[in-house]
Amino acid sequence: MSHATVLLLTLPSPPSPVIFEAGPFAARYYGIFIALGIALATWLTGRELARKGYDGAMALDALFFVVPFGFIGARAYHVATDYQLYSRDPIPGIFEVWNGGLGIYGAVIGGLLGVLVFVAVARTSFYERLFGRTYRISPLAFADAAAPGLILAQAVGRWGNYFNQELFGRPSSLPWAIEIAPENRPPGFKDETAFHPTFLYESIWNILVCLALLYIARRFADRLKNGDIFLLYVSLYSLGRVFVEALRIDQAFIIGDFRGNLFVASILALTFALLFFLRHAGAGGRRKRPSANP
Repeated sequence: MSHATVLLLTLPSPPSPVIFEAGPFAARYYGIFIALGIALATWLTGRELARKGYDGAMALDALFFVVPFGFIGARAYHVATDYQLYSRDPIPGIFEVWNGGLGIYGAVIGGLLGVLVFVAVARTSFYERLFGRTYRISPLAFADAAAPGLILAQAVGRWGNYFNQELFGRPSSLPWAIEIAPENRPPGFKDETAFHPTFLYESIWNILVCLALLYIARRFADRLKNGDIFLLYVSLYSLGRVFVEALRIDQAFIIGDFRGNLFVASILALTFALLFFLRHAGAGGRRKRPSANP
């Protein structure tokens, strides 16, 4: 297939990751999609909390705990696993989040820590004096309510990678392959034009997982335990991430002979699925014994 034909059959990339600039300020698509994802996650979490009988406003209050911890965790995970990108000039590079570089697993760990802090603080008299209200909810119940919104935010946030021309996969001639500018192509692929849009694959998978979690939370509400939806979220997201990582060619940290995130996603997909199974193992087999005198 000729170079011109490949260009006609691919999705174009945007010319710039910047929407507009005003002096030192630059509005970037990456930040816009992150903000939109957070807004949608907060809205959906509020709805899920209300459906469970809690005050939906709790989602907005928790935002001020979860988001800072989540961002710190996300950036820390990225910097720790890709430190070679910053080792020569770590300051201010490690703080330039607007250029991309957030690790979702770090965000989940940091966000969970934020939930724990929020749940502990929100029930105290200090919180009541400060905000005029208190909340009482278990961390696992809150995590279940937040899980569908969290993965919806991930689906939206992935589009920031499109505008940054990053996190794409191997070269491809498929109609939905994405054009990547020469300066954004990794070493060894400078002569290639179009690549798998793995950010798009992950975004679609995340939307499907969000819908699945919402369905399961309603359809099996009487059988689920606190924490089940969050376990399914981690397992299902990680399952999709395994296939995405198998396609990606960007520089990554290595564990053994595997891409680090591929290894981490595989372990988490299996571990959290096993935890879910063990929590319910035998539940379906416990049947009422027949009476001795029918």
